[in-house]
Amino acid sequence: MAALRAAKQALRREIKRRVAAVSDEEKQRQSLVLSRQLFRHPKYLSCKRIAVFLSMDDEVRTEEIIKDAFKLGKICFIPRYESGSSHMDMLKLNSLQDMETLPLTSWNIRQPAEDDHRDEALATGGLDLILMPGLGFDQLGRRLGRGKGFYDTYLERCIRHSKGKPYTIALAFKEQLCEEIPVDDNDVLIDEVLYEEDE
Repeated sequence: MAALRAAKQALRREIKRRVAAVSDEEKQRQSLVLSRQLFRHPKYLSCKRIAVFLSMDDEVRTEEIIKDAFKLGKICFIPRYESGSSHMDMLKLNSLQDMETLPLTSWNIRQPAEDDHRDEALATGGLDLILMPGLGFDQLGRRLGRGKGFYDTYLERCIRHSKGKPYTIALAFKEQLCEEIPVDDNDVLIDEVLYEEDE
């Protein structure tokens, strides 16, 4: 276990370094390419209830995706992370304006405040699709998170839900792709990783 943890930590540092070297323009460009890929994806087109992360600086930008999801009449959920634990809920986002007025956390992510009572996805009918953030990914759907376990824990809850596990798609900058991500039994595999393929 210690060896696995050390391998993950080293890889996290390496990927953070690679992504930090990418310009904002390039991150924006890749994000738009990935958004367009997603907009043609059958799982996206057919989903009614979608969970989308609100991007941090080193993640694929999801704003266009959220705009599109609202335009198509999908129900959008966004994460609320509980600091100091690995517990996360997916709470309903009401509109684009709603997103812009959410408070910022110490991690510089917008999320609903603790006393903001909103529909939680699993309490109100489950999810069809979850867009997964992460630091690194490989082609087999293995994901390197930030080490807090929020998404792995949440997917475990989804699996126990009557609707079953939603389809999971990761959005990755090319710089986040790795040959192989070291994983253990608790790491839930992702169904598909979207990235910009070189022509």
